[in-house]
Amino acid sequence: MELGRVAGDKRNEDERRLFSWRTVFFGFTRSRRREHRRFIDDDVVFLDWHHPWLFFLATGIMLMSCVDAFLTLQLIDLGMLEINPVMNAVMGHSTMLFTSTKLAMTAVGVLVLVFLAKSRFLNRYRTGALLTVFFVLYACLVCYEFVSLFALL
Repeated sequence: MELGRVAGDKRNEDERRLFSWRTVFFGFTRSRRREHRRFIDDDVVFLDWHHPWLFFLATGIMLMSCVDAFLTLQLIDLGMLEINPVMNAVMGHSTMLFTSTKLAMTAVGVLVLVFLAKSRFLNRYRTGALLTVFFVLYACLVCYEFVSLFALL
Protein backbone atom coordinates (compact mmCIF):
# COMPACT_ATOMS: atom_id res chain seq x y z
CA MET A 1 0.00 0.00 0.00
CA GLU A 2 1.27 3.49 -0.93
CA LEU A 3 1.98 6.11 1.68
CA GLY A 4 -1.02 8.31 2.34
CA ARG A 5 -3.52 5.85 0.86
CA VAL A 6 -6.16 4.25 3.01
CA ALA A 7 -7.38 0.75 2.32
CA GLY A 8 -10.52 0.93 0.18
CA ASP A 9 -9.66 4.38 -1.18
CA LYS A 10 -11.25 4.65 -4.61
CA ARG A 11 -9.55 7.79 -5.87
CA ASN A 12 -8.96 8.13 -9.56
CA GLU A 13 -5.39 7.25 -10.48
CA ASP A 14 -5.25 9.89 -13.26
CA GLU A 15 -3.34 13.05 -12.45
CA ARG A 16 -5.94 15.81 -12.68
CA ARG A 17 -3.39 18.61 -12.79
CA LEU A 18 -1.93 17.63 -16.16
CA PHE A 19 -2.38 20.21 -18.92
CA SER A 20 -4.40 19.30 -22.02
CA TRP A 21 -6.75 21.02 -24.46
CA ARG A 22 -9.61 19.60 -22.40
CA THR A 23 -8.24 21.70 -19.54
CA VAL A 24 -8.30 24.83 -21.69
CA PHE A 25 -11.83 24.14 -22.96
CA PHE A 26 -13.13 23.29 -19.48
CA GLY A 27 -11.50 26.39 -17.99
CA PHE A 28 -12.94 28.58 -20.74
CA THR A 29 -16.49 27.27 -20.55
CA ARG A 30 -16.85 26.41 -16.87
CA SER A 31 -14.69 28.80 -14.90
CA ARG A 32 -15.68 28.89 -11.28
CA ARG A 33 -14.97 32.38 -10.05
CA ARG A 34 -17.33 34.74 -11.87
CA GLU A 35 -18.02 36.96 -8.90
CA HIS A 36 -16.26 37.93 -5.72
CA ARG A 37 -16.75 35.77 -2.70
CA ARG A 38 -17.17 38.58 -0.19
CA PHE A 39 -18.59 42.07 -0.37
CA ILE A 40 -15.29 43.57 0.79
CA ASP A 41 -13.59 42.05 -2.28
CA ASP A 42 -15.45 44.32 -4.71
CA ASP A 43 -12.27 46.32 -5.23
CA VAL A 44 -10.44 43.22 -6.47
CA VAL A 45 -10.46 43.37 -10.25
CA PHE A 46 -8.97 40.00 -11.20
CA LEU A 47 -11.27 37.03 -11.75
CA ASP A 48 -10.93 33.67 -13.48
CA TRP A 49 -13.74 34.43 -15.91
CA HIS A 50 -14.23 37.23 -18.41
CA HIS A 51 -17.44 37.94 -20.25
CA PRO A 52 -17.58 36.48 -23.79
CA TRP A 53 -18.12 40.00 -25.09
CA LEU A 54 -14.51 40.80 -24.12
CA PHE A 55 -13.33 37.81 -26.16
CA PHE A 56 -15.31 39.07 -29.15
CA LEU A 57 -13.91 42.59 -28.78
CA ALA A 58 -10.31 41.42 -28.34
CA THR A 59 -10.50 39.07 -31.32
CA GLY A 60 -12.22 41.71 -33.43
CA ILE A 61 -9.64 44.36 -32.60
CA MET A 62 -6.79 42.00 -33.49
CA LEU A 63 -8.43 41.04 -36.79
CA MET A 64 -9.04 44.68 -37.64
CA SER A 65 -5.43 45.43 -36.78
CA CYS A 66 -4.34 42.85 -39.38
CA VAL A 67 -6.70 44.36 -41.96
CA ASP A 68 -5.47 47.84 -41.05
CA ALA A 69 -1.85 46.84 -41.58
CA PHE A 70 -2.64 45.31 -44.97
CA LEU A 71 -4.73 48.28 -46.12
CA THR A 72 -2.12 50.76 -44.86
CA LEU A 73 0.55 49.08 -46.96
CA GLN A 74 -1.74 49.06 -49.99
CA LEU A 75 -2.62 52.74 -49.58
CA ILE A 76 1.01 53.73 -49.15
CA ASP A 77 1.81 51.92 -52.40
CA LEU A 78 -0.88 54.07 -54.04
CA GLY A 79 0.64 57.32 -52.75
CA MET A 80 -0.96 58.02 -49.37
CA LEU A 81 1.10 58.91 -46.30
CA GLU A 82 1.33 57.33 -42.85
CA ILE A 83 0.46 60.09 -40.37
CA ASN A 84 1.48 58.15 -37.25
CA PRO A 85 5.11 59.24 -36.71
CA VAL A 86 6.07 56.09 -34.80
CA MET A 87 4.69 53.74 -37.46
CA ASN A 88 6.14 55.94 -40.20
CA ALA A 89 9.60 55.61 -38.68
CA VAL A 90 9.21 51.84 -38.29
CA MET A 91 7.91 51.53 -41.84
CA GLY A 92 11.12 53.14 -43.09
CA HIS A 93 13.03 50.02 -41.99
CA SER A 94 10.89 47.23 -43.45
CA THR A 95 7.30 46.16 -43.95
CA MET A 96 7.88 43.04 -41.83
CA LEU A 97 9.03 45.18 -38.91
CA PHE A 98 6.07 47.51 -39.45
CA THR A 99 3.56 44.66 -39.43
CA SER A 100 5.05 42.85 -36.45
CA THR A 101 5.39 46.08 -34.42
CA LYS A 102 1.82 47.11 -35.20
CA LEU A 103 0.37 43.74 -34.23
CA ALA A 104 2.55 43.44 -31.12
CA MET A 105 1.58 46.90 -29.87
CA THR A 106 -2.11 46.16 -30.47
CA ALA A 107 -1.87 42.75 -28.79
CA VAL A 108 -0.18 44.15 -25.68
CA GLY A 109 -2.78 46.91 -25.42
CA VAL A 110 -5.67 44.48 -25.81
CA LEU A 111 -4.19 42.06 -23.26
CA VAL A 112 -3.76 44.82 -20.70
CA LEU A 113 -7.31 46.08 -21.23
CA VAL A 114 -8.80 42.59 -20.97
CA PHE A 115 -6.72 41.86 -17.85
CA LEU A 116 -7.95 45.08 -16.24
CA ALA A 117 -11.49 44.85 -17.64
CA LYS A 118 -13.17 45.16 -14.23
CA SER A 119 -11.08 48.07 -13.02
CA ARG A 120 -12.17 51.67 -13.40
CA PHE A 121 -10.55 54.30 -15.59
CA LEU A 122 -10.55 57.75 -13.93
CA ASN A 123 -12.73 56.18 -11.21
CA ARG A 124 -15.73 56.39 -13.55
CA TYR A 125 -15.56 54.10 -16.57
CA ARG A 126 -14.99 50.36 -16.66
CA THR A 127 -11.82 49.56 -18.56
CA GLY A 128 -13.74 46.91 -20.48
CA ALA A 129 -15.88 49.69 -21.96
CA LEU A 130 -12.71 51.15 -23.45
CA LEU A 131 -12.38 47.99 -25.53
CA THR A 132 -15.81 48.70 -27.02
CA VAL A 133 -14.76 52.27 -27.83
CA PHE A 134 -11.50 51.08 -29.43
CA PHE A 135 -13.41 48.44 -31.41
CA VAL A 136 -15.78 51.07 -32.83
CA LEU A 137 -12.94 53.47 -33.62
CA TYR A 138 -10.96 50.70 -35.31
CA ALA A 139 -14.02 49.73 -37.36
CA CYS A 140 -14.38 53.36 -38.48
CA LEU A 141 -10.68 53.48 -39.41
CA VAL A 142 -10.91 50.28 -41.46
CA CYS A 143 -14.03 51.59 -43.22
CA TYR A 144 -12.19 54.84 -44.01
CA GLU A 145 -9.27 52.88 -45.43
CA PHE A 146 -11.59 50.78 -47.61
CA VAL A 147 -13.29 53.92 -48.95
CA SER A 148 -9.90 55.53 -49.60
CA LEU A 149 -8.63 52.41 -51.33
CA PHE A 150 -11.67 52.22 -53.64
CA ALA A 151 -11.40 55.95 -54.38
CA LEU A 152 -7.76 55.59 -55.42
CA LEU A 153 -8.36 52.54 -57.61
